[in-house]
Amino acid sequence: MPPHSAQLAAAQEKNLPLPTLAERSLAAVWHPCTPMKRHETEPLLAVARAQGPWLYDTQGQRYLDAISSWWVNLFGHSHPHIQAALAEQLAELDHVMLAGCTHTAVVELSEKLAALTGLGHASYGSDGASATEMALKMSVHYWCNVGLPEKNRFVGLAGGYHGETVGALSVTDVPIFRSAYAPMLRVSATVASPDARQALSGESAAEVASRAAAELAAWLQQHHAQTAALVLEPLLQCAAGMVVYDPLYLRLARALCESYRVHLIVDEIATGFGRTGSLFAYQQAGIRPDFVCLSKGLTGGTLPLSAVLTTDEVYQAFYGTDAARAFLHSHSYTGNPLACRAALATLELFEQLDTLQVNQRLAQQISSALAPLNHHPRVRHARHLGMVWAWDIETGLDDFPQRYHAAAKARGLLLRPIGKTLYCMPPYILQSEDIKHLASQMVAALEDCLRQETPPSTAV
Repeated sequence: MPPHSAQLAAAQEKNLPLPTLAERSLAAVWHPCTPMKRHETEPLLAVARAQGPWLYDTQGQRYLDAISSWWVNLFGHSHPHIQAALAEQLAELDHVMLAGCTHTAVVELSEKLAALTGLGHASYGSDGASATEMALKMSVHYWCNVGLPEKNRFVGLAGGYHGETVGALSVTDVPIFRSAYAPMLRVSATVASPDARQALSGESAAEVASRAAAELAAWLQQHHAQTAALVLEPLLQCAAGMVVYDPLYLRLARALCESYRVHLIVDEIATGFGRTGSLFAYQQAGIRPDFVCLSKGLTGGTLPLSAVLTTDEVYQAFYGTDAARAFLHSHSYTGNPLACRAALATLELFEQLDTLQVNQRLAQQISSALAPLNHHPRVRHARHLGMVWAWDIETGLDDFPQRYHAAAKARGLLLRPIGKTLYCMPPYILQSEDIKHLASQMVAALEDCLRQETPPSTAV
């Protein structure tokens, strides 16, 4: 068992060696998405500092943050432009409630996001799941306000992930996150994912998308009167194993939603801010959603913040003096000035560095370096979209994610496979030497794992 607070105090009294930071963490912190007993044999990575794409542990060893610290870090850790903006904001205003008050940072950020998305009236939360919750509630409440209260159900894609609060889990189709909480949930319907890996012989990704859209059409034809919104991750379903699909699906889904009077909620929490090659993934389909949910990269990986933007039509349905018609959803730190200023500084970097164009060249360099992994005999369905790379690994190791994570960490990489899908989502600032390290050690870590497989029995 990990040490507890009393044990720590006893060690100090007896002048015994003090526990490490990792040991103290196990005694005090409940870490997310991990069976905690696993850390008896799988040491925590105790991070002391970070710079650029590198994390440094308490012993001075460095690790390339190849998943951008859960997909949030865009321009590297400790970026001076974001740090300066935060210092300036902290000297002026740290926080004020947004109910009945406002401040420069939240106004400027809302104006900027409206200009970038074509939507407006940003509503703020603290994380991606909060954004999902807000969009779901806004959609249902809109239909109630316009006299259609029966439109209060949702539909999503198979394998979709939208967060882990109760409402977000209701539209999430990843059983490991949802099953234990089923009694709490009002589970939504799911329709086929347009996953390009499902292509039949001779079938293109666009044809897979068209086939999946036909199933959505049939479902909406039957259930549209009770459906408030379709919720989806555009072009890339991350938690489902980095599922990539053709933009045609978004165009067809948009048309179906308009035809059947159903909102389209796009979850750009992981896909937004350049991850898929465009600033927002839905832009590659040339559509405009009814709601867009943003978080993760919004502040460049510095502070928690999420936002939901919607149409003027939706906003107007809530406009008035009747509290029952108003959107009564809030967080204590809604629109926090520091987080908003970090977001503004992040968006400034996109403009100053011409990030989307630079990323096209950077992605070519990374793809070239990762080519050997694409052709590895155990790799299936190598895929690339923007600044995301993924490979399905053919292995008999049921604990492949844990084994690969440990093997990669031993080689100076922070990577966390999803099931038997290996992926990387690095920050947008890798240099040539970083790319060489990433590519060579990803392959080497895979070989380290595959050597751990139990060889087939030769007994007769």
